[in-house]
Amino acid sequence: MYPLHNHLHSTADPPARNEEVRPGAGAVRLAGYLTVPEDAPGIVVFVHGSGSSRHSPRNRHVASVLNDAGLGTLLFDLLTPEEELDRANVFDIGLLAGRLGEVTRWLRAQPRAAQAALGYFGASTGAAAALWAAAEPGAGIAAVVSRSGRPDLARPRLAAVTAPTLLIAGGRDDVVLDLNRRAQAELRCENHLAVVPGATHLFEEPGTLDAAAGLARSWFISHLTQ
Repeated sequence: MYPLHNHLHSTADPPARNEEVRPGAGAVRLAGYLTVPEDAPGIVVFVHGSGSSRHSPRNRHVASVLNDAGLGTLLFDLLTPEEELDRANVFDIGLLAGRLGEVTRWLRAQPRAAQAALGYFGASTGAAAALWAAAEPGAGIAAVVSRSGRPDLARPRLAAVTAPTLLIAGGRDDVVLDLNRRAQAELRCENHLAVVPGATHLFEEPGTLDAAAGLARSWFISHLTQ
């Protein structure tokens, strides 16, 4: 059972509404967790990387930071358990981006999300799917954040992204940092590359994940609450 975030709020804060959800995506139903604080101006959809899921402890940590800042979050599995058995699906960025688009449409139809601006937070290969989906005509995504992402895998779509995009990479994650620098050069939207000193790919070093979460929080508050 997914631990709910109510304990993260002080008694003075309005409680976040948490629920398990089953977003529809075409013929399949996916598993997810939707957390929406009262009067949340924006909701961030998390897009996990290969080998991860809605249970990702890193994404859950970032989500709790965003919830404490008054933003909603949706963590969901991009694939069904059966689909995950085919490893090719895990790296099919076009498939994952299409799935993300369908879940985004589902979210917009939920009463709790009707007035909220939407953002994407992508990790690893999930960042490529997030950017790919954000580049779709009429996507209407207000901001994108990538942590340890592979935006290079969305290279054919990078120039079409209009959502303000923050790329976060670890200072000791040399290969991914280089890939992010190259991808940034192809973005035409408002963008920034933030390097967290001392962080490797998984941001396991003390304080580095908190630093990344703080960067994401600032970016989303700036672009989802206007």
